[in-house]
Amino acid sequence: MDLTCPLPLQDYPYVLLAHGGGGRLMQQLIDRLFRAAFTSVANHDAAVLSLGGDRLAFTTDSYVVNPLFFPGGDIGELAVNGTVNDLAMAGARPLYLSVGFILEEGLPMATLWRVVQSMARAAERAQVAIVTGDTKVVDRGKGDGMFINTAGIGRVETREPIAPDRVQVGDVAIINGDLGRHGLAVMLARDALEFESPIESDTAPLAELVLALLENDIQPHMLRDLTRGGLVASLHETATAARVTIEIDEPVIPVREDVAGACEILGFDPLYVANEGRFVVFVAENQVDRTLEILRRFEVGAGAVEIGRVTAAGSAGVVARTALGIRRPIDLLSGEQLPRIC
Repeated sequence: MDLTCPLPLQDYPYVLLAHGGGGRLMQQLIDRLFRAAFTSVANHDAAVLSLGGDRLAFTTDSYVVNPLFFPGGDIGELAVNGTVNDLAMAGARPLYLSVGFILEEGLPMATLWRVVQSMARAAERAQVAIVTGDTKVVDRGKGDGMFINTAGIGRVETREPIAPDRVQVGDVAIINGDLGRHGLAVMLARDALEFESPIESDTAPLAELVLALLENDIQPHMLRDLTRGGLVASLHETATAARVTIEIDEPVIPVREDVAGACEILGFDPLYVANEGRFVVFVAENQVDRTLEILRRFEVGAGAVEIGRVTAAGSAGVVARTALGIRRPIDLLSGEQLPRIC
């Protein structure tokens, strides 16, 4: 085994906050360091494994959100929904979760109980069982209150694989609602900023929507939840893996007026801001109308809209068409606009 570090250590001597997720630096860390060592790591939100005659999806995630409680949610609800959604993006029905708590000495027991109750409610809503776990306590000042790790197992329900290499020219990209609320809600709570209109996180389980598509013979070519790095990061990950160009129609992308206003004041681009109840689905053009109709049956999919399509193969990229009809390339950020939001 070659143990030479694949990243030039003179350029990357330390892990930086900018590696928090969703940016170019994090993508390099994953592709050039982790995948170089762990050659079986899936290029998706979850790995699909064959066990006997069953296909199972397996995923894990860690949550370091600051603050622990924010408008519309908390770290416990986020941990359940985030892992459930990663399984859903593989076309799986979520079944079981594990949970690992890393607790800081001195954390109020009332805070822990509130988070545990929130996780229980979220698991019940998502119809998954929390079946195993672990707890560790670290020294005061070393754990930022609480970190949570979750892992999940689900049964894959789709006949055809959901993977970037299924994406092809002519496919249409659809999202299930407005963008940017989660990242803004966490950041505003962290800095105790208030706007006239309250902005709440969109955190929600998405498996019900995905399973409804599958049960109605919609075959997604690709699914991505729009978490760290927002819509742009998810589209870039897909475009890079599939070697295609994705063109989006910027004026039709839904962003609430209060979110757009807050982003303008604070210098953020809502297309890069994290969401926790939003995903993009790529489907063939002849399935677009049916996909939109099914998604709009659900509260979390009521704002579903077609935002763009795959226009070319052979080179990877994301292009936005503006309200003036100008086409402009959209690149990944070097780091992350809003760290510690999940």
